[in-house]
Amino acid sequence: MRHDLLRFAAELAKQGEAFVLATVVRREAPSSARVGDTALVTEGGAFHGWVGGSCTQPTVVREALRALADRVPRLIALSPHPGEDRRPGVDAFPMTCHSGGSVDIYIEPVLPAPRLIVFGASPVGQALVRLGKAMGYSVDAVDPAADRVSFPEADRVFTQATKADGSGAFVSAVVATMGHWDEEALAAALALVPRPAYVAVVASRTRFAQIRAAVQSTAENLTHVRNPAGLDLGAQLPEEIALSVLAEIVQVRCAQRPAAAAPAPHTTAPVADAIDPICGMTVAMATARHTAEFEGRTYYFCCGGCRAQFLKEPARYATAGGHA
Repeated sequence: MRHDLLRFAAELAKQGEAFVLATVVRREAPSSARVGDTALVTEGGAFHGWVGGSCTQPTVVREALRALADRVPRLIALSPHPGEDRRPGVDAFPMTCHSGGSVDIYIEPVLPAPRLIVFGASPVGQALVRLGKAMGYSVDAVDPAADRVSFPEADRVFTQATKADGSGAFVSAVVATMGHWDEEALAAALALVPRPAYVAVVASRTRFAQIRAAVQSTAENLTHVRNPAGLDLGAQLPEEIALSVLAEIVQVRCAQRPAAAAPAPHTTAPVADAIDPICGMTVAMATARHTAEFEGRTYYFCCGGCRAQFLKEPARYATAGGHA
């Protein structure tokens, strides 16, 4: 992969932005693509890199946005004869480049890591940070006396809860302050925007009732806060309690997966397509770079060449394409 794409991908991942990597895994001459050629497609449909001629780009962008929407990778083939190139596990599309040839492209969505925000430098809080990081979460630790010594594994350490925010693909917040600034920590967790999918307080039911009463005037809705925190595993040690909490977080995440095909807050809306009236290629309307107006209707093209040909005789091609 080109170094500039690697740096760009790393920057997007650092910012918690979803994107897609498209990699050529097979080609047949005379395609201009080579095995290993790579492109990156952002959430907004911006295309960076190279996976073949301009006629391949609209299909790659469209399928990349669909992969972001359903969070599932896919293997596509662009071929002059897509009907003959259908194989199990491969979606075939027409290759309309005049140079000919075919390419297989692996499209892989790269989603932001799930985020865990831990309030409190208690033994349970420290264990949550360690185990959460080992599970691949992006972990923030929040405590007025926090430092890197207390949370060496955390991605970010805050001394003020107001500096943490709830941005991310899946956000969970756990209050493990254990008697120190409990009420302030819960109020801060409830104030995260957007609201975390999971909020829990590690405390006894008696203590949680006191915390709940204290923050009732500032928190409109406490019904979704979980207490006791975690699945009932009979946990006693800090690491065991942290494990039970993370197990419950996994349970909540898995329960949300059936709805993943619907657009999530960080994903792109369903892709509307059009047919290029010149070459017949399917074009994603939202990201099409080449369009033309004729008799009050918009037509979409895979490349400038198709658009130029249309403009020469628009009446001839007007019935062949447009919205699909």
